[in-house]
Amino acid sequence: MRSRLALLGPRQCPGRPGERDPLAGILRTLDGQAHLTDGTGRRAIDGEQPSSLQASNRRTAMTENAERDPTILTIGHSTMPIEHFIDVLRAHDVTLLADVRTVPRSRHNPQFNRDALPKALEGAGIGYEHMAGLGGLRHARADSPNQAWRNLSFRGFADYMQTGEFADSLQHLIDVSRRARVALMCAEAVPWRCHRSLIADALVARGVPVEHIMGATRRQAHALTPWAHVERARVSYPASGART
Repeated sequence: MRSRLALLGPRQCPGRPGERDPLAGILRTLDGQAHLTDGTGRRAIDGEQPSSLQASNRRTAMTENAERDPTILTIGHSTMPIEHFIDVLRAHDVTLLADVRTVPRSRHNPQFNRDALPKALEGAGIGYEHMAGLGGLRHARADSPNQAWRNLSFRGFADYMQTGEFADSLQHLIDVSRRARVALMCAEAVPWRCHRSLIADALVARGVPVEHIMGATRRQAHALTPWAHVERARVSYPASGART
């Protein structure tokens, strides 16, 4: 599936203006199908343990949680009514929506326009920030080191990921996530068809957990793109990793 989807690419993120993606309903139809993860992907182990071991495990977990960066969430607004969108954010305890659309408006879903969305979120106690430095719509370089992406939109964003501007913008996102429960938002419902999956690669490479919101009761932990190459926390997609 990955190799075929790699051929697709975002405009804002993939999808024709006004087209109703058959997967756009994923944020509703998957509701109730799975439990929330704990942010680390780990499950509780059944069975009793000696009290001393339980106390030791609790202390270890507290230390790990203190040192670990908070999990950053992602979501695609697709065609959701604003009321449902806010309900999903609330279900995952989101306190700040980070808009990573380069152009923060939608002709066919005006409820997600920048002049309307922040007001609706404010009424629900959720903050809003447009993070233009993480927006898509980047042009691929002629000498791109990211030839594993055959789609030029993803390759262009991967090229942008090699810049200082991207690094600064990503660090800002990480800093903000330490003060708020952040969800990245773009337009595409399916995360692996959106440039936010590349942002997630960059975060995971830096040790920051990422989970994609798939409905009001389900999240999916991000897995690094199989053809990604990580060196000193920098992600690239060289031709040697390309799939046929």
